[in-house]
Amino acid sequence: MPTHCTRRGTATLAALTAVALLAASGCSDSAGRAEGASSNGRANALATPEDLAAQRLSWKACAAPSATEGGGTAPSPLPGGVPWECASMKVPLDYGKPGGEKIELALIRGRARDRAHRIGSLLFNFGGPGGSGVTALPSFAPDYEKLRSRYDLVSFDPRGVGRSDPVKCKTDQQLDAYYAQDATPDTAAEEKTFTQGLASYAAACEKRSGPSLPYVGTVNAARDMDLMRQVLGDKKLYYFGISYGTELGGVYAHLYPKSVGRAVLDAVVDPNQNAEQGSLGQTKGFQLALTNFEKDCIARGPACKLPGTTPKQIEGFITGLLDRLDKKPIAGLGARKLTQTQATNGIAQSLYSKEFWPYLEQGLDEADGGNGALLLALSDAMNGRDENGNYSNLQAANTAINCVDSKERYTVAQTRAKLPEFRKASPVFGDFLGWGLMSCSKWPVPGQWTHPDVSAPGAPPILVIGNTGDPATPYAGARAMAHALGKGVGVEITYHGQGHGSYDSGNPCVQGAVNGYLLDGKVPTAGTVCR
Repeated sequence: MPTHCTRRGTATLAALTAVALLAASGCSDSAGRAEGASSNGRANALATPEDLAAQRLSWKACAAPSATEGGGTAPSPLPGGVPWECASMKVPLDYGKPGGEKIELALIRGRARDRAHRIGSLLFNFGGPGGSGVTALPSFAPDYEKLRSRYDLVSFDPRGVGRSDPVKCKTDQQLDAYYAQDATPDTAAEEKTFTQGLASYAAACEKRSGPSLPYVGTVNAARDMDLMRQVLGDKKLYYFGISYGTELGGVYAHLYPKSVGRAVLDAVVDPNQNAEQGSLGQTKGFQLALTNFEKDCIARGPACKLPGTTPKQIEGFITGLLDRLDKKPIAGLGARKLTQTQATNGIAQSLYSKEFWPYLEQGLDEADGGNGALLLALSDAMNGRDENGNYSNLQAANTAINCVDSKERYTVAQTRAKLPEFRKASPVFGDFLGWGLMSCSKWPVPGQWTHPDVSAPGAPPILVIGNTGDPATPYAGARAMAHALGKGVGVEITYHGQGHGSYDSGNPCVQGAVNGYLLDGKVPTAGTVCR
């Protein structure tokens, strides 16, 4: 089944399954009436009970990540031996009934180095939706060590994710079979199997997590962040949102413009797009990244392992390989074979960072020779599967959040009608992401809106950074977000680079602008261009 992506990878293959934080094609759609949205799409900012706002967190040494967070070992200390600390925070399951059932959200923090000049807590959301912030923050913390000079670095598992009342659907064994299914059906029989798979997955989610499903969307996550701000003792929210985290940050700014402190949105989701437009934009974005990979391979001459002297020739090799896999999967990992769907998924995963391009080249070359292990490992990372066959709840939460956010529900006929445009956008990803429009078609909970409202009149400047080579959140989304936030609020910065995101590229211009704002309050000039 297709899994669509709005979060970067990391530099080493060994880390793939621990840090892939990815998203589905409907990622730009948010929140439902179950979350208290008014008829015009602006949510009612319901008062939080005083007892929850006044709760005291009990910070303790962090345990190893749970299975739903992806497993692994407890995080290593920060530079200087500073330990990571973890806690849980109570929030209402339903903000419409704030005195009713409570759930607990998992938090992690690394304390600021300069306690005398500490600004507050800098809250991170690394994307997804569905990614565990508790596991991601220690993994990416070296990128943000300068910011820890004056901020406590804080992240969390949003509701429905990881340790925070996690959405659960199919078992690990069932997921192996589900992700191996053909996600680009070519015949009526394959279409039937495809839709039955979607229905079976939705039914499993309803059976295991039904009561929570109406409440896992983006508006409730934004409300949780405002409660978190209060519990952490900050008058304003200092925020760093990446990928889907930019949408969450935009929704927060819309709901609580006067509570925004200094905020940065990097790898920006276009808030004006519906599910179809977002998927088509991703299709074009991944195609652009693939073409850039092909050009890079050709520029290396004989060192490039792939056949062809033009991007089109390498693309033809890739589409030919995928066609062969559609007819006959090849050896993968253990008894598991590499299917066309998993290969496409693995290719998409490898385009999140230029550092992954060597793995893509090697994986395609090996698959051409009948060995699909590397592409399958990349696909597993996309799906949150570790080498022992255990799945995090990354994709379960991803689907649940996207489907309560987006009200669009596509039929087979509607999807078929859209496929020509998707195929034109990308011979490699068109069918894959086009059929992904049906991801919510069998979902048991209705969605709310076509796209979120992120207008934030009265909010302070919010930095909005777009990467011209970003595959998952195409560059145009940054300008759209800056405009949608409103005049004097969105401050756009352009980075001419590759991969998903900008700050963690190490580019001195981008990091200088962000650090100057977050640490010193210096607002960069709107329209700043970094190369």
